[in-house]
Amino acid sequence: MNLLMVGTTAPSHVHPGLAVIAELVRRGHRVTYAVGERLAPLVAPTGADVLAHRSVLPTADEHWPQDVAQARHVFLDEQAAVLPLLEEQARPDAVLYDIGGYAGRVAARRWDVPAVQLSPAYVAWDGYEEDMAEHEATVAAGPSGRRFAAALREWLDAHGVTDDGEAFLGRPSACVVLVPRVLQPHADRVDPDRYVFAGPCPDPSRLTGWAPPPGDDRPLVYVGLGTAYTDRPDLYRLCLQVLGEDHRVVLASGKVDPAALGPLPRGAVVARVQPQLDVLAHADLFVTHAGMGGAGEALWYGVPTVAVPQAVDQFLNAETLERIGAGVRLEAVEPGALRSAVAAAHACAGRVRALQGEALTTGGPVHAADAVERLVTG
Repeated sequence: MNLLMVGTTAPSHVHPGLAVIAELVRRGHRVTYAVGERLAPLVAPTGADVLAHRSVLPTADEHWPQDVAQARHVFLDEQAAVLPLLEEQARPDAVLYDIGGYAGRVAARRWDVPAVQLSPAYVAWDGYEEDMAEHEATVAAGPSGRRFAAALREWLDAHGVTDDGEAFLGRPSACVVLVPRVLQPHADRVDPDRYVFAGPCPDPSRLTGWAPPPGDDRPLVYVGLGTAYTDRPDLYRLCLQVLGEDHRVVLASGKVDPAALGPLPRGAVVARVQPQLDVLAHADLFVTHAGMGGAGEALWYGVPTVAVPQAVDQFLNAETLERIGAGVRLEAVEPGALRSAVAAAHACAGRVRALQGEALTTGGPVHAADAVERLVTG
């Protein structure tokens, strides 16, 4: 089959599906992957043909809008620019698209071909709209919410899509969920005919062979807040100060210059970016923002978490990790709270190993590619 994948130019949206794309290519499918130029090097090793474009989404050094509707508008601006590029391509047999790649859904309708969403986040459950109604009403009532709704309606009308805007951005017709089912809120209320859980699919090409220096048997704690919400020097200094005596600390500082964190404790390794999968393979604990990618990878590698959610879905992810016994949430950025959270998270190790076994046997790129093939053919 000829497949067109419409991605979102953000590492947290690209990384979760790369191994799935590579598996589809390995099976003989031709995949064309549309993504912003700066992330094209991430996609190229999968064997997909990269359809690179200029992206208006914030880079790792830039900040996302804090206003929810403004952030949604940035995604819309990106997709409005991408759609004409898609329409220049030959008609594929099916379209795959990220949750932010909804130009793919529009293009699939115009071509009259199947469309399957690849979701790196939890999905809507029966009753989701009612549960979120108050939040969505607040977003829609503000000036930015009204501007976004008008712009979305105008864009959909221009391309012959008569669906309600909120419904169009909501439930897909078919979706492969790149999340362990255990991390899905209200999993018992998710439509199994629409959503297929394929669990996390860590990309082997991200492995670098990194290993911690030998000769130090202290537990290894990895501190990483993803790629978007990393401007937290206060948290980084606290982790180095509190954990540096009894743990080996590996810290990804993101937007923060490592030099700004001051003298490092014995054995600490700090850099703006760390090889996350390699580090998790050696880690005993993960201090994380609870983005779904990192949460799923923590289960895949069997690492308990201390969650410090920053934005969007991370708060619910943190609640879910705690509810299933995979870790705890840091309630306050202060020494006593961190020590207590770390001790409680270490105590979750046995439960996390059990969850790891479930993730390894029910998820992965082979499961995800099987689901894609089944959904696009029928």
